[in-house]
Amino acid sequence: DGRRQPVNKDIEQYQRRLKLSNALMEIYPKIDARTNEEFLLKLLRSLTEDREEKRRIRNLNSAGFSVVKSLEGYDYSQIKFPDKMGQEKLASLSFLEKKENLILYGSVGTGKTHLSVALGVQAIAQGKKAVFFRVHDLINQLEDDDPKKVSKVHKKIHQADLLILDEWGYLPLHQEGARMLFEIISACYEAKSIIITTNIEFGRWKGFLFDEKLTAAIVDRLVHHSHMLMFTGKSYRMANSLMK
Repeated sequence: DGRRQPVNKDIEQYQRRLKLSNALMEIYPKIDARTNEEFLLKLLRSLTEDREEKRRIRNLNSAGFSVVKSLEGYDYSQIKFPDKMGQEKLASLSFLEKKENLILYGSVGTGKTHLSVALGVQAIAQGKKAVFFRVHDLINQLEDDDPKKVSKVHKKIHQADLLILDEWGYLPLHQEGARMLFEIISACYEAKSIIITTNIEFGRWKGFLFDEKLTAAIVDRLVHHSHMLMFTGKSYRMANSLMK
């Protein structure tokens, strides 16, 4: 086994070189320059842009979005914004730089998940990392018997700039699940931004978080640096249902 490791590292190095060579072969013929210095500058710039674009694609693929959404054409008319967070400020993602949270509150089908995903996609487009979990899916993954899989989930969240927790409170958690959720929220507190989509007001969170003290601790950490967006419209899915 001790002999195999250097060989594997050599293979990885050659693979990286081949990828770079492929990128060079694609970019090289397209560069128009009068001097060697101009050529080198354009080549390095193009290689950097190519690498950044591939990183964005990898981040998008690993974010966990079931469907990719966009802010383009999104209808904000049924959202009540807080004083310090308007539509333009939201789209600029300035809350990410400040490690602030968003709580998207409103009835089912009013566009909360769409907006959360679109903001995550926007963050990735800006070179950041975003991860998306439905709350129960996250707890199920954290309860996996394989410690490597659990560690991978924690690492994914740790490396992200934005954690999106969808369907917060839709289904009740057991005590251990609530404890795991508290640990995630605590680890993210003032270290990264969280977006939560929920149809349950704070006063009813104890109903699915199992424990009153645990609920108070989670609310305290989430609300401290949060903006709440109120979704006041009717269900988009019901309004556009074929069953009429």
